[in-house]
Amino acid sequence: MIGVPSITRLWRNQSGASAAEFAMLLPVALLFLIGLLDAGRFFYTINQGEKATQIGARWAVVTDPVAPALATTSYVGATVGGVTLTQGDRIPAEALGRLTCTQTICECNPGPCPTTGTPPGPSFATVVARMQDIMPQIGADNVVVEYRGSGLGYAGDPDNMDIAPLVTVRAAELTFSPYILLGFTMNLPDFSYTLTMEDGKGQEAF
Repeated sequence: MIGVPSITRLWRNQSGASAAEFAMLLPVALLFLIGLLDAGRFFYTINQGEKATQIGARWAVVTDPVAPALATTSYVGATVGGVTLTQGDRIPAEALGRLTCTQTICECNPGPCPTTGTPPGPSFATVVARMQDIMPQIGADNVVVEYRGSGLGYAGDPDNMDIAPLVTVRAAELTFSPYILLGFTMNLPDFSYTLTMEDGKGQEAF
């Protein structure tokens, strides 16, 4: 028969308290740890997206334009703002509107543009492949290459394409899946980077 002193000692016994407290705190600690991992992965993914678009833009300005007509269009004789350009004239920014190329088509809106409704050239795949080296989850359907007038370039340039547009490479509609919420995905912000066209020749950047 257990006496009163024995019951008192049993009531005050705390030998298993640490194990019980550990069992209660373990799920919270794990959630906190996984949350930290997810936060690190999220910011790393953001950095990947930014760097991938920077690399994509760099390749886009030193290789053949994704919209092939830009490389072959001569602006000698073109009328821009009521002025007819002659050999050696600087090409105004308004000579080129917004030419946007996806994996399937290059469209102009607003104009003017040397072409619209045409498929992109092989350089599009080159830009996408280089971006995938940095961020593998980027697909061709995530990439947009855009050309806009910059006010640079000379009509009838004998060595390079006449116009030197602003080139923007954008990665859009990317997602992030956290470990802490299995099956849940969140949309990442669009990434974009803009540079001015340089040589605009070839399929490789050095």
